[in-house]
Order: sequence, then C-alpha cells, then structure tokens
Amino acid sequence: MFDDLFSIEGKVAVVTGGSRGIGEMIAAGFLAAGAKVYISSRKAEICDETARRLSEQFGGECISLPANLAELDGIEAFAAELARREERLDILVNNAGVSWGAPLDEFPEVGWDKVMDTNVKGVFFLTQKLLPLLRKAADADDPARVINVGSIDGIKTPVFETFSYGPSKAAVHHLTRVMAAHLVKENILVNAIAPGPFPTYMLSTGVGGRGDVENTDWDAVGRGNPRGRVGTPQDIAGIAIFLSSRAGAFTVGDVIVCDGGSVVSS
Repeated sequence: MFDDLFSIEGKVAVVTGGSRGIGEMIAAGFLAAGAKVYISSRKAEICDETARRLSEQFGGECISLPANLAELDGIEAFAAELARREERLDILVNNAGVSWGAPLDEFPEVGWDKVMDTNVKGVFFLTQKLLPLLRKAADADDPARVINVGSIDGIKTPVFETFSYGPSKAAVHHLTRVMAAHLVKENILVNAIAPGPFPTYMLSTGVGGRGDVENTDWDAVGRGNPRGRVGTPQDIAGIAIFLSSRAGAFTVGDVIVCDGGSVVSS
C-alpha cells in the first residue's frame, strides 16, 4: 500500500532554468530518483555542460535542450523539439526566472518587461504548449504534474530593490491556483514552491558575492535565517519529488514555502 510512495522512477521530466541554481538542484534530485530529465536554459554551452555533468554524476539520462523561454518563438520551438523526442511528459518544472535590481526612481521599463516575460508569461505559455504531452501522461491514478517555482518575495516584501521580481512571483503563485483549478479535472496537478535563500547565482548577486556562487559567504547569509543556514539541494528537490510522486497526488493548487522559516518569522 505504501510501496514506492515517493517514487518517480522512469518518469520523464522537464526542468527549465536547469543549468544552475535551484533548477540544477531539482534536476539532480530527479535524476538520483530515477527520472529522465530534460533541462533548458538560454546559454547552450552551459546547459550542455550541466547535462553532461549531471548524467555522469548520477548515472541517469539528463538531456540539454537550450531555449529562450521568455519568447513565444522559443517556447514553441522547445515544445516541438520535445514532442519529437517524447510521447509524453510526466513532470514539468517551470523554474526559469530572472531578476532586475535598480533604485525605485531609476527602475527601467526593460527591467520590468524582462522579468515579467520570463517569470510569468513564459510559465503560462510553456505549460500551454506542453499540454498535449502532459495530457498523454495524465491518468486518475498517476496524474501529470506541473510545478511552478515562485519565491518568498512573492509573499513578503523583498529585501532588495527588485521591484518587478516580487510581483512576478506573486503572479506565479496565483497563476498556479488558476491553472490548477482548470487542469485538475484533466488529471494534471499544478502546484508551486516558494523558495527562500539558496546558494544560487541570483542570490549571490544580491548579497555581495557578484554571482560567484562558490566564493560567496553562505554561512554568513545563513546566520540571518531562522534555521541558521541556507537551503540545500535536498531541501528543494525533496519537495519537488513529493509533488511529483504518489505522495503528492492529492495536493492541488498549493504554494509550498521552502525557506527555513523566513516568512513566518518576518
């Protein structure tokens, strides 16, 4: 009855923004759990290298499909290529995201549009274009899954001057609920994860590490968190695996916070 409760072995997954950061952490967790994983990012060389490295590290099949998922042309090309390779898609993780920092009086339109296009429009239209593959994987006993990666900045006021980022993630959270209500009847379950501090390029740029993830003082960042540390790959991959497995088959339209207590303590 409880055998394979958290199993995703043999499932086909897509993780956007999977070449680094939280996307790479989720892709690694999926591979370790026996899934076949496609990762995507805009920079083909980095995406290819990450796929090669993860395949070697976990002995699974990680495939690079680079694309610009902030634009409809890139989304449609990605969906068409995936359909040429796979007959079904069990798990879609919409993780690709960007941020933009500038003082309020100087915040530019390009910083607004780029963030909204990538973080919100891209999530909606990629899910839309992959619905045929998700529908082929969906059944009542084992629904297909869509996991949108939001942020605690979409729940509480952001620390940094990233004025389009928090609103974009709040939009992702509500989009998750709206899409969940429409797709649950088709046995496609949509949920979101709202991460807090993790050792990523994006956070490194905000805490003074200038994007140098390896040399950022994550211990110092972690001391400001109620748990006393930043998140680990196991933390974020664990929730993604739960949402993708039998264990998460009755969870619909939720936004699960993964932040070490930041939101409840703020």
